[in-house]
Amino acid sequence: MSFPMPIKPVSESAAQRPNELSKWGRFYCVLIVCLLSACSTDRYQRSADREAASLIAEKTPLVPNMDPDFALIELDPADLEALPRWDQLEPFLGLTGESEVGSRVVSLEAAVGLATAYNRTYLTQKEDLYLQALDLSLARFQYTPIFGGGADLSYQQSQNIALNAQGEVDAILREKTLRTDSGIGFNWLLRTGGRIATDFSTDFIRFVSGDGGWATSSSLGLTLTQPLLRGAGYRIAIENLTQAERNLLYALRRFTRFRKEFTVNIVGAYYQVLQNRDRVRNAYQGYESFKVSVEREQARAAEGETPLSELNRLKESLLSTEQGWISAIRNYQLSRDRFKMDLGLSMDTSMILDEQELNGLTIHHPNLSADQAIGLAMAMRLDLENVRDQLVDSERRIRIAADGLQADLDLRLSGQLSSRPGDGLNLPDPRQRSWTAALGVDLPINRKRERNQYRSALINYDRARRQQELFVDQIKLDIQDGWRNLEQRKREFEISQVRVELSQNRRDEELLKRELGLGLALDLVDAQNDLINSQNQLTSALISHTIARLGFWRDMGLLFIKEQGQWEEQSYDVLEADTP
Repeated sequence: MSFPMPIKPVSESAAQRPNELSKWGRFYCVLIVCLLSACSTDRYQRSADREAASLIAEKTPLVPNMDPDFALIELDPADLEALPRWDQLEPFLGLTGESEVGSRVVSLEAAVGLATAYNRTYLTQKEDLYLQALDLSLARFQYTPIFGGGADLSYQQSQNIALNAQGEVDAILREKTLRTDSGIGFNWLLRTGGRIATDFSTDFIRFVSGDGGWATSSSLGLTLTQPLLRGAGYRIAIENLTQAERNLLYALRRFTRFRKEFTVNIVGAYYQVLQNRDRVRNAYQGYESFKVSVEREQARAAEGETPLSELNRLKESLLSTEQGWISAIRNYQLSRDRFKMDLGLSMDTSMILDEQELNGLTIHHPNLSADQAIGLAMAMRLDLENVRDQLVDSERRIRIAADGLQADLDLRLSGQLSSRPGDGLNLPDPRQRSWTAALGVDLPINRKRERNQYRSALINYDRARRQQELFVDQIKLDIQDGWRNLEQRKREFEISQVRVELSQNRRDEELLKRELGLGLALDLVDAQNDLINSQNQLTSALISHTIARLGFWRDMGLLFIKEQGQWEEQSYDVLEADTP
């Protein structure tokens, strides 16, 4: 960049000239500092945020179910003050139940919202998408006029000794020179493969000592380079930009797919915590029931109606049940604390999950066949679209590599305007001009690297084609397995319902027998354990079917994510009605 300096006749004394030099030195230093400080880091950050957000918003309509409000912002630590408090002391949690009194109750909807705002993996995925948008911004910038400028300021002092004919010192010549070299120009990569470069430069020299003269010289140059064979053409020239545009589209699809998988994982972890809490309750109820049985059998043993061996067996089972209850409490607390990490919350956060979410859970079985599900997945899966488009990328790279096998034939046109020699202020003079036209040829004699790149492109295309075939087969396998898994989970739930009813009847029957002095204590122990297991299996089957159903919709590409990570399962009946 050119920094003009005021020019005035040199008439001051030698004593004043160092002050003159100091004054201009301070002027340039202050100017450079001002220019550097004007471009603050905050300004650059805001500019990058605006451009990345604009690029993501531009391509968001191309990706179904992409978050329309995507933004990379840093949130304050989570505040759960708006959530309701838990004020009950649950006996089945034992002494640890006191720690939950006053905790915030987090619903499933609130949990998913917190996870999408604070989960570390989720934030990393958002950052990856943001960085991909920045890569596209740079790729687009490369095809615009890129301006640049700068200046150099130098001060030179020299001393020479003049000798007379006798070899004696005749005079000592001292010279002080102040010089600036500055220039401005731009470089423009054209979408035809050509490149335009311009440069305007000026040189300013001032002799601080001696005659005190000054002089400037300047020039304006323009160069156009256009390939005619290798590297020529629109498609070849913008390959980097084309790939950057597609890479951002792929990143948007991956992020949208990730949101579906992330939501299913959070929902599964949420229900797993509730399931572990339910296991604690079942273990506690079994423990309390054993305590009543042991007390009753102790009274009967005191009267000689129950053998001591049976009483001891009941006491052993009571201890085992208590141990199972304590272990269930630990597992519940561990899963709850891990879930805090899944949400991105601090381990010091006091929270519990809403048991009403588990109580309101029911079986909703999809009404479609495996073949119908596969057909929907082939049309809706975003990751499959990426794989298909990446095959197109591999095919395009074959053409790019084939272009590299051609000869180089470049047309170069350049022109320059220069200032006339002499003292004073000189600008480029149109009469002081020159221009050049040239053709540069590089015969394709040594193209081993390009040959290898071309062959690699062919191999990569074959790999991409096989990868697409494998990916399609993997989707079909996942859908078929998911459909069978759903059928299995549904049947397991139905079986668990029957088992709970049978176990309850059996335990009641064994209790009645013992009250009447019939039956064995071992039968009562087995009946009580079976009831606890069947209750746990019923809850597990209900949760497993729910998670399997969400995963099935996800694998079909029909799990739509709404604001704050909430989900919506698209009805197949609606899709079928909308299909022409």
